[in-house]
Amino acid sequence: MFRKVLVANRGEIAVRVMRACEELNVSTVAVYSEADTDSGHVRYADEAYNVGPARAADSYLDHEAVIEAARKADADAIHPGYGFLAENAEFAAKVEAEDAITWIGPKSDAMEQLGEKTNARRVMQEAGVPIVPGTTDPVTDPEEVKEFGEDHGYPVAIKAEGGGGGRGMKIVQGPDEAADQLQSAKREGEAYFDNDSVYVERFLENPRHIEVQILADHEGNVRHLGERDCSLQRRHQKVIEEGPSPALTDDLREKIGESARRGVSAAEYTNAGTVEFLVEEDPEREDGELLGSETNFYFLEVNTRIQVEHTVTEEITGIDIVKWQLRAAAGEEIDFGQDDVGIDGHAMEFRINAENAAEEFAPSPGGKLAIYDPPGGIGVRMDDALRQGDEIVTDYDSMI
Repeated sequence: MFRKVLVANRGEIAVRVMRACEELNVSTVAVYSEADTDSGHVRYADEAYNVGPARAADSYLDHEAVIEAARKADADAIHPGYGFLAENAEFAAKVEAEDAITWIGPKSDAMEQLGEKTNARRVMQEAGVPIVPGTTDPVTDPEEVKEFGEDHGYPVAIKAEGGGGGRGMKIVQGPDEAADQLQSAKREGEAYFDNDSVYVERFLENPRHIEVQILADHEGNVRHLGERDCSLQRRHQKVIEEGPSPALTDDLREKIGESARRGVSAAEYTNAGTVEFLVEEDPEREDGELLGSETNFYFLEVNTRIQVEHTVTEEITGIDIVKWQLRAAAGEEIDFGQDDVGIDGHAMEFRINAENAAEEFAPSPGGKLAIYDPPGGIGVRMDDALRQGDEIVTDYDSMI
């Protein structure tokens, strides 16, 4: 096991990782921007290093600053949390190139392979995992979009290679919109993900969004830890997640879970990750009726990191996913079989955001957390980094 882990993130996920480290007797190092000098993750860590000004590009996203902080702290591993550098294959490769520092996550080549969505679709298709009908090569010409629409019907979705959270995704209702929406998707891809490459796929109306948590070690062992239902979204961003899905039969659940295992095995993936699927909803399904094994489901994407909603899976399986990230990165072999993974009860996660509900949930301009009385008791879990009286830092994501 590692001696000291630098957590290249902030807020509640940084504290979550640090708690796992503490329970494994591993020291922790925080990095922080000038905006986060007094933030909770800085208080929680054993030591902390400033990596730049408030702007994320000059601090949390600065590869050299983060790696230099790890060198100064004599950390022997870096955990990226989620967001920021978590799915940045270039940064992972730089950490892997360091003699004395281990990357806690998938190998950079697997991240690159599965992070590029057209590559991921190709890998999954070759592994026999069903994918939404779409292109496996980037699309550059509006005529390609129109041809796809003629073959598969409208609407169709244009998606940015590096997209997520609804950004870089445009819906084309008819051929007249193809050119404008293609350019719009490319612009957003360039602006948000520094990648203007896009692809086209059939747009599924009102599917269920089901994702499967996986763990994999360096010995080729891959386990799935059941699924989470993330169908309740706002602006294509998840708000409430639950597990297990209240809509799936056990047969369909197992089919989707085994597809996830098969796909990541084919990519020689290691560490934690999530395989996301779209499951076709039956519009005539009655209350209490479940979707059976004949239901169509399609691969959507792989998140090559820990996710916000990992807590749901931890609560219903009793498996600490973050600890297993650390163990897998340290070379330990998964010590439980697929049949040992059981689902006990039901869990829901609610994301709490610094937003103004009266202004269509626009991000809050900040201020002090005047009153904070978090819930507690049996069956209640709160992951946070805030305390009453803290300043709300709004330079980054609104989720607190």
